Amino acid sequence: MKTDKSKQSPVTKLTSEVVPSPIFTLMSRNRALAVYVNHFISWDTNLCIHINRYSTNYVIATFFKMISRLGDGWFWYAMMLAAFIVKGWEAVIPLITVILVSSLGLAIYKVLKVKTVRPRPYQVHQVIVLGERPLDVFSFPSGHTLQAVLFTATLGGYFPELLPLMLPFAMLVALSRMVLGLHYPTDVLVGGAIGYGLSLWAPSIYYVVESSLPGL
Repeated sequence: MKTDKSKQSPVTKLTSEVVPSPIFTLMSRNRALAVYVNHFISWDTNLCIHINRYSTNYVIATFFKMISRLGDGWFWYAMMLAAFIVKGWEAVIPLITVILVSSLGLAIYKVLKVKTVRPRPYQVHQVIVLGERPLDVFSFPSGHTLQAVLFTATLGGYFPELLPLMLPFAMLVALSRMVLGLHYPTDVLVGGAIGYGLSLWAPSIYYVVESSLPGL
């Protein structure tokens, strides 16, 4: 039995045009929202493609590849070392707090990755150029952006003198993930939101650490 494509529902059209992802499939089950979800995904994809075009410039691609690799953790380790060198043992409890909050962020990130199973942009759209090796398979959310915002908000709260370095670097990390074809804008936005939200837990975690280590 043949299906008349002209009579397909918006949900059918959505699932035939967009690579399925559980989070978006759930939203699209409501027919009233299906068209808006489709427009939103199209905006997300088109903006991703537009930003990724800058990777065709060798200098830009090399710069953001370096930023992304530093964002793997090396830059944040350097910031933590700088805080310890400047503040000495006074920095121990804040640094432990940052590590614990970061570990919580890593756990949430890993759970979301396997639950949403969203493919990376370069895997779906041939026009998108892959500019750097991915650390894992899935796209949502951006772990680099999550940790960049988390470290900037948490570590920067304890050591504001580091903010002039961390703030611009965090923004460059977020941008690099899109320029290099590794993430959609929504991956980056949600990753940043999670990172900032987790940083708000830092005072409570600090109190627990301080109570557990009264000698420091």
